[in-house]
Amino acid sequence: MHIELDDVDNKIIQALTGNARISVSDLSRHVNLSRNAVTHRMSKLEKSGVINGYQVILGDGLPVNDKVVAIMMVYRKDRMRDTEVIKYAAKVPEIVSCYVMSGDYDVILNVQARSHERIHEIWQAVSSLKSVDDTHTTFALSTVKM
Repeated sequence: MHIELDDVDNKIIQALTGNARISVSDLSRHVNLSRNAVTHRMSKLEKSGVINGYQVILGDGLPVNDKVVAIMMVYRKDRMRDTEVIKYAAKVPEIVSCYVMSGDYDVILNVQARSHERIHEIWQAVSSLKSVDDTHTTFALSTVKM
């Protein structure tokens, strides 16, 4: 079952990704909704398969990295003035970092998502921004240092 995620859903996912043990009360304050509304949204995310479970970190404190990692290099039409890509990146929890660059690329996005399909959705959204001239995306093959 595919569902459309809104900004509140993305905030819930981001908060749970940062701390899967966050209380519903704290989460409800974070997203500015009632506990019942947050519980309902979490249930919807679980039933739809967006959330497949919650992670326990073992051993030396590093989680198993089961995310797809991509680096998206963005060329903007107006290299110096436009902030559309940066504003978009701030809203998307899977974009874990956004760098304004000197040199060949204007912006570099570090994207970590649950699937190649989700990275493709993000790429489509970035590519369709009116300020974007072109993009170049590469996928990480393995992680050797975090």
